Amino acid sequence: MSRSLIQNPILRGFHPDPSICRVGEDYYIATSTFEWFPGVRIHHSRDLVNWRLLTHVLTRKSQLNMEGDPDSGGVWAPCLSYDAGTFYLVYTDVKSRQGAFKDTPNYVVTASSIEGPWSEPVYLNSSGFDPSLFHDADGRKWLVNMLWDHRTRNNSFAGIVLQEYSPELNKLTGPVLNIYKGTAIGLTEGPHLYRKDGWYYLITAEGGTQYNHAVTVARARHIEGPYETAPDNPVLTSAGDRGLELQKAGHACLVHTHTDEWYMVHLCGRPVKDKYCNLGRETAIQRCTFTAEGWLALSGGGNQPLLTVEGPDMPAHPFPAPPERDDFDAPELDVRWSTLRVPADDSWLSLRERPGSLRLRGRESMSSLYHQSLVALRQQDFCCSAETSLEFEPEHFQQMAGLIVYYDTKDYVYLRITHDEELGKCLGIVRSRDGVYDDSMFEQIPLPAAVSCKLKVAINREFAQFYYCIGDTGWEKIGRSMEIYHLSDDFPAYIRFTGTFIGMCAQDLSGTSHFADFDYFEYKELSR
Repeated sequence: MSRSLIQNPILRGFHPDPSICRVGEDYYIATSTFEWFPGVRIHHSRDLVNWRLLTHVLTRKSQLNMEGDPDSGGVWAPCLSYDAGTFYLVYTDVKSRQGAFKDTPNYVVTASSIEGPWSEPVYLNSSGFDPSLFHDADGRKWLVNMLWDHRTRNNSFAGIVLQEYSPELNKLTGPVLNIYKGTAIGLTEGPHLYRKDGWYYLITAEGGTQYNHAVTVARARHIEGPYETAPDNPVLTSAGDRGLELQKAGHACLVHTHTDEWYMVHLCGRPVKDKYCNLGRETAIQRCTFTAEGWLALSGGGNQPLLTVEGPDMPAHPFPAPPERDDFDAPELDVRWSTLRVPADDSWLSLRERPGSLRLRGRESMSSLYHQSLVALRQQDFCCSAETSLEFEPEHFQQMAGLIVYYDTKDYVYLRITHDEELGKCLGIVRSRDGVYDDSMFEQIPLPAAVSCKLKVAINREFAQFYYCIGDTGWEKIGRSMEIYHLSDDFPAYIRFTGTFIGMCAQDLSGTSHFADFDYFEYKELSR
């Protein structure tokens, strides 16, 4: 049987910090979701080549309350594992992230099925982020996480700490040991533990999750250490070669297949222009081996990420492609949709009040860290289009609804219908660039009352062009093609971690919850 080839990235668009878990012949990847709800996406594969979005882990506000969480806060670096019939997921809900301090409570949830229901969270610690749970052969369980040191005279990334976890007591027990301080690359985080041939292997991320990102490997005979760093460290990095299509390679996790092969999933970024990665940090995979000396290495040699990787010795298992169009005929949102910080509920989102339509009741502004009425999909292609049709009759300038291309509260572009005292119902584009709001770039277009309006955006790498269509007339451009590279991790001076979303939203800043009805949403990949 000829082997399939894996094309990277395997999870396109905003899917960072992958954690891979095998159960029998099924493979699951958990990824960070940050301030987007539901929390922690789970993708599924039977061959490591084809992947489908299966479910989410954190689906209730009792498991994940992100009201007020900052941009690029929320769920960081979950770790998915399985032992003796139980799935475990540990995760951080970051409550503050800028400045000297980081408030990083860590939790664990469990389930007997990957599709849930998942338990209520058990609090673990708050000493740092990137928690990972290791199940040893003797039945003991160990948590590792990076240690955050807020003191300015010290290294903030203060090492990897280890502590035993008791599932009977539902808490961490025993001493906290700092087992690894990292290498000269610095910024040591993202730990995962493995055991093979009498060695404990510690995989960490170093260099920061940007262009100096790297995967470091160390090992020890005892879980407490001492840990020796691999002689050819780092085992994976894109640093120093901006010509590589996969940049930012790091934050890796290993899987041993049922066919006795080794693979490493890791995050990466693909710039659309210069250093700007509008799709966010994505997930890729590399084939690995262990050398005669027992060190982890990439199968093809070297330490750079490859776009095309030899697949495992498994039969192909493709999945149906998700539909391009959602007509909102189902009673619940499709698994692909995300909302900001809070779950969708009937107080602001309904698929039943007007069957066949998505009704959004306007709430707070695009700057809110609490109650935005926004439903969106990840942008997963450099070149794509998205369109929707809505009925909306605003009565006041504080009421808006439309099609938004959104990174976070500081950066978005928004084709919205609103009300103007002179024009009445009208259509225009607003943009926020690094927190500077601008609605004066293009003229507002008057719209007839009681008529539906279609809205569309076409994205070509770092450029976006908006269109509109009134009733059954043809598409008309609104405004000029505009640069949107500011919708990326890399645009501002401060670090952020998510990616671009495209979706529908409604605002009513007067507080009267004026609603908009969206008839459909369609997302298409365009030729590159």
